[in-house]
Amino acid sequence: MTGYAGDLTPTEAWELLTSNPDARLVDVRTEAEWRFVGLPDTSATGKDPILVEWASYPAMQRNEAFVDQLLAAGLTPGSDAPVVFLCRSGQRSIGGATAATAAGIGPTYNILDGFEGATDAVGHRGAQGWKAEGLPWHQG
Repeated sequence: MTGYAGDLTPTEAWELLTSNPDARLVDVRTEAEWRFVGLPDTSATGKDPILVEWASYPAMQRNEAFVDQLLAAGLTPGSDAPVVFLCRSGQRSIGGATAATAAGIGPTYNILDGFEGATDAVGHRGAQGWKAEGLPWHQG
């Protein structure tokens, strides 16, 4: 049993975001990733993604204010509004979804393969994830 509602493919997450007006996307990557790799474009939902780092670059030290920052961004415990969490490859977002669930936010979901997916045999990313599935995004 996980500490969050479950995992969604990027396409499933997009369908939830575009079909449920209460659904939100939280991108837990670092500011450097938002700037240099790109951001999901959620303008079709009428809501910007919520940007809250799970860990800060370069030390990748856990953001101890993570839940407080989610609350400050407007996520409300007990609201039953679905929240999908995105990171680079679908790992940090598990921590974010779990922490939000523990704070009473959600249901929360992890987006499998994240924004860019895991590295391939030669160490490159991009064959999986949000971008690879052709979902909307823009350069940060």
